Amino acid sequence: MEATETETVSEVPDILRRICEQRRRRVAAGDAGVSPARRLPAEGPGRRFLDAISARRGGAVIAEIKMGSPKLGDLRGRFDPVARAVAYADAGAACLSVVVEPDHFHGGYDLLAECAAASGLPAVAKDFVVSDVQLAWARDAGACAVLLIAALHDAAELRRLAGLARGLGLVPLIETHDDADFEKLRPMAHEDGGNQSAKWELVGINNRDLRNFAVDLERSVERIGRLPSSALKVAESGIHTGADVAKLRRAGFDAFLIGERLVLAGDPAAALAELLGSPAPQEVIR
Repeated sequence: MEATETETVSEVPDILRRICEQRRRRVAAGDAGVSPARRLPAEGPGRRFLDAISARRGGAVIAEIKMGSPKLGDLRGRFDPVARAVAYADAGAACLSVVVEPDHFHGGYDLLAECAAASGLPAVAKDFVVSDVQLAWARDAGACAVLLIAALHDAAELRRLAGLARGLGLVPLIETHDDADFEKLRPMAHEDGGNQSAKWELVGINNRDLRNFAVDLERSVERIGRLPSSALKVAESGIHTGADVAKLRRAGFDAFLIGERLVLAGDPAAALAELLGSPAPQEVIR
């Protein structure tokens, strides 16, 4: 059935619902997790993110910083996130992803500000967006892009949030999981092909099933044809080897958001080189 303007949100898995409920409480309390002193002014930063991927299309890695997850537990103290972000940049990452959700992923907008400033990489703020103010927090922390999870919103709300993000200079990265999400990317009845709001710049498919957190790369391979043809396409989650990257590249993906493999690596530069199928880079003196 085609999505309409009155479309309701598809069923949200329990774990996602719990995270969002807790996020709403924090956001309502004004807990941004970003200090005014760390705010990084930027002009039209979203273009930087898109250009960085376009310049390495088919081989662009969005390397992730996350300080924990429901699966991995608490990773704080296991590695220096700022040093790791710098290592990603030196090793050839195109962009940076920073998970800022504090309760389940132990992140924050200050973490994003520090990592983006030190690495110089255009960064996407990975949050569970439940309020408009989170978009402003991402901008103030120096993000160039913001993640919008399609499963959390109906089609009209997804477009509204994407428009607000663009108005702040951010590019929205729309994360999809299933057929209901793909329908939300279709133009609405009042839109035509030339309407900017109908055009998506950056769309991803998460290989992780939100119901049970199982990972299957075939999710992306089988569904890439459902994504808007004009959008840059990102494969997310479960990418562990160069062979995985090559498989997804052949399927038509432009970029690869890689978290666990890089976060847990003893040598992130060597891990990134293996993923890209290139020799490990020499140490860069800053």
